[in-house]
Amino acid sequence: MHTSRLFTLVLVVQPSRVLLGMKKRGFGAGLWNGFGGKVQPGESIEEAARRELLEESGLTVDTLQKMGQITFEFVGNSELMDVHIFRADHFHGEPTESEEMRPQWFQLDEVPFHRMWPDDSYWFPLVLQRKLFRGYFKFQGQDTILEHSLKEVEEV
Repeated sequence: MHTSRLFTLVLVVQPSRVLLGMKKRGFGAGLWNGFGGKVQPGESIEEAARRELLEESGLTVDTLQKMGQITFEFVGNSELMDVHIFRADHFHGEPTESEEMRPQWFQLDEVPFHRMWPDDSYWFPLVLQRKLFRGYFKFQGQDTILEHSLKEVEEV
């Protein structure tokens, strides 16, 4: 029996570039990623997304667009990760390094997929194209995708 835990992921996108963070510690350390984390009790998913973005990058946003939802399964772990993915096109503040993340802008044609989670190359382009999606990825460790599904949807 699998239980699932809610997570958020925010991608800050500008016309020619995207903001990613180098994860400095913990789960996924050493990989570039969007900003996000666990939804806390009593928090809405969007509130959690805003809080994590602020904590990890120093940025605040007026609007978040919900782009997708991906369920992750890791072999040997009974807890599924239910990740809600948002896009922000406008923000306030300057990206600032935190204890957990070091933010950096990347040109859209230079996104460092070879130093990101392997699933990112599947769904990242959909976020950039403003397409809504749902997906499922089953991992062995952090490097190997055993199976996956990804489909565009009308709403998430």
